[in-house]
Amino acid sequence: MGIFDIFAQIEKEKGDTDEKSGGSIEYIIVGLGNPGVQYENTRHNAGFMVVDTLAQKKGITLKKLKFKSLTGEATVGGKRCLIMKPQTFMNNSGEAVSAAMSYYKLPIERLIVCYDDISLEPSKLRIRRKGTDGGHNGIKSIIYLTGEDNFPRIKVGVGAKPHPEYNLADWVLSSFSADEIPKIREAADNACEALELMTAEKIEQAMNKYN
Repeated sequence: MGIFDIFAQIEKEKGDTDEKSGGSIEYIIVGLGNPGVQYENTRHNAGFMVVDTLAQKKGITLKKLKFKSLTGEATVGGKRCLIMKPQTFMNNSGEAVSAAMSYYKLPIERLIVCYDDISLEPSKLRIRRKGTDGGHNGIKSIIYLTGEDNFPRIKVGVGAKPHPEYNLADWVLSSFSADEIPKIREAADNACEALELMTAEKIEQAMNKYN
């Protein structure tokens, strides 16, 4: 039995406060990244940075282990939301997301995913109602395991590779420079404001303001 199975069994035996029908959760907000100190402040963890910022603004901690993720609950845009940081490593993010979506019986449109995008400069956001994986392995895993691609997402700019020959994996796992850190913090703050609008059914307003 793996560590996640052990935690799941403990949670089941203790009794979870949410009903399997979904309880009060109306939206699931997911930030993508890789767990571990060695990956903190790397470009691939821009999604984690967004939800960590959101948790800080809401005065909560993302520490409950559920759905192979560190989770917390908060009201965002007037909706009760489950906020998730999958601990599966990026390429298996769909395992966490599909488990949560199945548990709460939510339509795919009630999932919002925040993740890094190398086609955008740091501080820039791009909000979309749906889309392909665009070569992003975390999104690819979510689409594969949920069977859906029409979920809203916030792409967070992390900057392009310094030159075409630069290894992509090395680039996304590199840390932000000192000059980039204020920009990514600004992007995380803006993403949190966008999430307030998106969960309030104002995605067009969010797109017009931040795209």
